[in-house]
Amino acid sequence: MTNTIKTKVGIIGGGPSGLLLSQLLDLKGIDNVVLEKHTRDYVLGRIRAGVLEHGFADLMREAQCGARMDAEGEIHEGFWINDNGTMHRVDLAGHTGGSSVVVYGQTELTRDLYDAREKMGGQVIHETLDMAIHDADSDTPALSYRKGDETFRVECDFIIGADGFHGVSRKSIPRDVLQEYEKVYPFGWLGVLSRTRPVNDELIYSKTGRGFSLCSLRSRVLSRYYIQVPLSDTVEDWSDEAFWDELRRRLPDDVAARLETGPSIEKSIAPLRSFVAEPMRWGNLFLAGDAAHIVPPTGARGLNSAASDIYYLYHAMVDHYRKGDSTGLEQYSAKALARVWKAQRFSWWMTTMLHDFPDTSAYDRKLQDVELAYLLSSEAAMTSLAENYVGLPF
Repeated sequence: MTNTIKTKVGIIGGGPSGLLLSQLLDLKGIDNVVLEKHTRDYVLGRIRAGVLEHGFADLMREAQCGARMDAEGEIHEGFWINDNGTMHRVDLAGHTGGSSVVVYGQTELTRDLYDAREKMGGQVIHETLDMAIHDADSDTPALSYRKGDETFRVECDFIIGADGFHGVSRKSIPRDVLQEYEKVYPFGWLGVLSRTRPVNDELIYSKTGRGFSLCSLRSRVLSRYYIQVPLSDTVEDWSDEAFWDELRRRLPDDVAARLETGPSIEKSIAPLRSFVAEPMRWGNLFLAGDAAHIVPPTGARGLNSAASDIYYLYHAMVDHYRKGDSTGLEQYSAKALARVWKAQRFSWWMTTMLHDFPDTSAYDRKLQDVELAYLLSSEAAMTSLAENYVGLPF
């Protein structure tokens, strides 16, 4: 026997994108259910970026989930670029009329969204296995899944695929409809999370002859550091001591001297890729976040690009149910992709400018050096960087 759930919006994926959309819709009285393959503890155990553009922070506040973010998040009005030992500050606020970013860990953000869903009695169902999408190109789309020994069917008006790169949503769109664009980079980021004081109050992006590094933070007592490594490396190749030694070599001497080290809480290697799937809508199935696009983390656009998808979907759904106006739904894919590709360009540009690419010609290395030198000497280029980093308008 199959159990039937009826709702307006079926959301696949209990990460920040799915939870944020669920919360926003619920606040407008639009019934929805979130289906997540993994347990809540598993979702909260994933370590991800935590630089939120101002538009995302505003969306969290609108969702009534911004109190802890505002109390504990770090407001950053700039960041630093280390060019082979020389530090340069990017004044985000000065170049954007006062805009800033919020440094707040994705794990904590997701926890806030979970707490808000529980407080409102939202339906978030975990451990939903064998997920399948049915009749997405019809007026009666549905989802089916198994939980334990029981099977369930969710009948809804719309399906939101926020289930990540490896989820079922994008794979449900016919191959003759879907166009995919991808660039795989020849290196990865080795990341370490440690319970140590951050080496700097603001992020430091480093370009050196030894490769890229990033000094980031989650709080005043929790640091996140990255170094560029070959794709052939494994976590087992890097002891904590080896990581700290290499990070120091990629920092200016005065910064390296104040680096506080300690045991790694989490250590992982993430390959870098750029990816976009078009369209982001097929029938009544809408893709959002990593299900449709991925960027290298260099420009801090991944989570923020997902948030812009949710912004467009949220407003489109409200117009549809409250005003009978489906224009936003019809234009969702084109509007979302226009912003997605701008984020792709920015992330590709930051990655290309700051990383050491193997087998690059001497000519290309010179151009890479000149690109960074021009950025650091041009007010117009700095303004463009700052505008993209704090977030382009929705």
